Amino acid sequence: MAEGRLRVLAIAQQPAQYQAPLFRRMAARSDLELQVAYCTLRGAEAAHDPGFGATVQWDVPLLDGYSWVQVANRGSGGQSFWGLRNSGLWRMIRGGRFDAVLCYVSYRRATFWIARVAAWLSAAAFLFGTDTTTLNPLDRRMWKRSVKRVMWPILFRVADQVIVPSSGSRDLMRSLGISDERVTITPYVVDNDWWLAQSATVDRAAVRASWGAREADGVVLFCAKLQPWKRPFDLLQAFAKSGISEALLVFAGEGPLRGELEARAETLGVAKRVRFLGFVNQSQLPGIYTAADLMVLPSEYDAFGVVVNEAMLCGCAVAASDRVGAARDLIAEGRTGFVYPCGDVEALAGVLRRAFRDPARLKEMQQEARARMETWSPRENIEATLEAVSRGMSRVRCGRAADVGTRAGAKSAASVSHKLPE
Repeated sequence: MAEGRLRVLAIAQQPAQYQAPLFRRMAARSDLELQVAYCTLRGAEAAHDPGFGATVQWDVPLLDGYSWVQVANRGSGGQSFWGLRNSGLWRMIRGGRFDAVLCYVSYRRATFWIARVAAWLSAAAFLFGTDTTTLNPLDRRMWKRSVKRVMWPILFRVADQVIVPSSGSRDLMRSLGISDERVTITPYVVDNDWWLAQSATVDRAAVRASWGAREADGVVLFCAKLQPWKRPFDLLQAFAKSGISEALLVFAGEGPLRGELEARAETLGVAKRVRFLGFVNQSQLPGIYTAADLMVLPSEYDAFGVVVNEAMLCGCAVAASDRVGAARDLIAEGRTGFVYPCGDVEALAGVLRRAFRDPARLKEMQQEARARMETWSPRENIEATLEAVSRGMSRVRCGRAADVGTRAGAKSAASVSHKLPE
């Protein structure tokens, strides 16, 4: 390792299309030596995704351009604590002389705690965080909220620096009593350059024609898994209520609600103006965003929602519910998009009417949406991550120095006591 370079280990559960570009950029830095450890290769290898209800393998490179290893999983492979037990991380961290460990694996997995103890014994800074913005559990078992309220302040003090992807997550840490100096926002980003380049090559007219959209038609897009907490029915009902006749609604995504959505579209009398594209792989998404005019994310919970980043980079304005994390950081009401109260179908219908009432203003919003992303990019993420590593390392050094000072003081006191006459 060259003198002055930080040696950092990043532990990820699996390769992800959003994270790989960051790893490539980090690996290219002269001041950093990055090693990535994957607990599984799901995503880079074909595997069944229960959310999509299909076998998924992402069609963009996930393992190129940086150093990575797969650490064998000795666990069951399930969703339990022992489902992920990558015991090989112990030897890797203990012998790796890393300055810091970035852990992107949940604390609910054995792998997290293997890595935490190994990092502590190795005097490596240990950084982790959460992308959530609320203590409310997704399964609505509200007793979990009370448990988190008690346990999470203890948990996040285990981090030498807490890393969070949004201002909403930072505020959650504040509410738990975690001081601002212990928390760093590492913006939730995508590969901006890739999305901009891909969008520039899209034949917008051809994509829209494949959906049966005329030039004058407005296109509303839903891009997410068809799952209950994404609330696709809200958008379908709002589309029917809005009364905008020269418009299509496109659902890009697969999931358990598809059959019900198709039936409801028939009942509402809008089936002829609704398109279901099914699962869409990464390389196809720029064309879909670029061909749409307004993407709507109605979720009752989305810790962030990187589809907002993607749509805005492709020049598509966004309407999101106030439960979507990205709405706070990326959407300026009436400038880059719209924010409305989650579950308020009438309010969402009003958003659709306003958006398509003035096509010229909508085009301006699309341009402003793309411009907003210039300062929410991999550059900001990596600089913030390195700042977090620096803070974590300082905290570890201070802690070790305090321990040494305490031991020295105790030894000195014992020596003086031994010399005092009785």
